[in-house]
Amino acid sequence: MADNKNDPAEIWRTMVGEMEKGFNTFANQAMASPEFSKVVNQAGSVSAGAQKQMGDMMEKYLTGMNLPSRAQMTNFGERLAAIESQMSEVVSILRDMHQAAGGAPIGDATPRPPRTKRPPSNEGEGA
Repeated sequence: MADNKNDPAEIWRTMVGEMEKGFNTFANQAMASPEFSKVVNQAGSVSAGAQKQMGDMMEKYLTGMNLPSRAQMTNFGERLAAIESQMSEVVSILRDMHQAAGGAPIGDATPRPPRTKRPPSNEGEGA
């Protein structure tokens, strides 16, 4: 068997391991400093500002293309859900009123399949 000290793969693993230890030590020291947190905070602030600018640009672009923005679509979806909820309540009230008036239950019957046969026509009869 080959000696581990002369194995290039083992030398490479040892070197990478030492580099990782050194980098971790350096990163831990850097992250502990107040300057690092200040830089990270500034970078986050710049990123948030850029994201807001991009959102504003997209809003203007979509408006120019006569397309709804994400916020408008979300608002539309919320309004549609509220309308559907109100419609459901109206239907429920109407069913209750119909049953109270002595009518047969509405919408509780099993739906019938669509008709596949046409009724006979009167075209061929008598002239």
